[in-house]
Amino acid sequence: MKTRFSAALTAAVSALAISLAAAGCTNASEVEAGAGSSGSGSAKASAQPSVDLTSVAKDPKIAAMVPADIAKKGTLTNGAEGTYAPAEFIGVDGKTLVGFDMDIATAIGQVMGLKTTNQSSAFAQIIPAVGTKFDMGISGFTVTPERLKQVNMVTYMADGWTYGVAKGNPKKVDAKDVCGTTIAVQTGTAQADDAKKSADTCAADGKAEVKILSYDQMTAASQAVIGGKADLMYADSIIVNYAAMQSGGALEQLGGKTNTDEKGVVLPKDDPQMAKAVQAALQKLIDDGTMKKIMSAWGAEGTMIKTAQINPGK
Repeated sequence: MKTRFSAALTAAVSALAISLAAAGCTNASEVEAGAGSSGSGSAKASAQPSVDLTSVAKDPKIAAMVPADIAKKGTLTNGAEGTYAPAEFIGVDGKTLVGFDMDIATAIGQVMGLKTTNQSSAFAQIIPAVGTKFDMGISGFTVTPERLKQVNMVTYMADGWTYGVAKGNPKKVDAKDVCGTTIAVQTGTAQADDAKKSADTCAADGKAEVKILSYDQMTAASQAVIGGKADLMYADSIIVNYAAMQSGGALEQLGGKTNTDEKGVVLPKDDPQMAKAVQAALQKLIDDGTMKKIMSAWGAEGTMIKTAQINPGK
């Protein structure tokens, strides 16, 4: 699966990494205490793709599938965590959520005849708010059995996981044996859960302790590695690659990809009709080439899937 990004993204510089390094802020509790839904401290890029979605038109059949309460208000509210570039992050204007997830959310709304509003939220707070504050959540959610107990999920892409280390891997970390390391993760992610499993395994085997630093924002996790507080960051491959390019050479990927999994749009568990409407919209976007247009613009075409599924594997 392809993981390289477009040339436009390669030229971007991480304003967040510079500002955090200057402030010396690498402590997990310090970063988490300041995290919120305003987008403050989110990753910003000096260059970003712009995807023209004006040709994405309302599909009457799919629009008719949308639950009456959502159709009546005319808007589709999406929850997203704004520091997971290039999927979702704060754009060059300092306030607007951009990224391929945001473009997909916008396109889904247009197919349904709705105007999409993307709202920033802490990652761990999105799923509990779906069905109340948010109509859906598109924010790099890995489809897991645990999440499928809470929400419906409709798949739209797939990616593997990987580690990121400081340039040159100065601590000589082995991606196949993370015992004795400090791993930085984003709170609530599948990688955070997997890091905990690694820690438990190392402990059970009598090996050196794995320490986990959990951050509300992925940018803080990458900065923890740059600042030397953590040995590794752990995230989706596309996220680690983007962070490495945004770091100006301070970060690099360690090893290959593992655990290739699908990402899904999060939807209320008690509203199967909305899941069907989103599945139909996503499949249309896949079939008519809109999804390829979006993902190619962001250098993420290697994550595309052919079929959008509701609650796969359940």
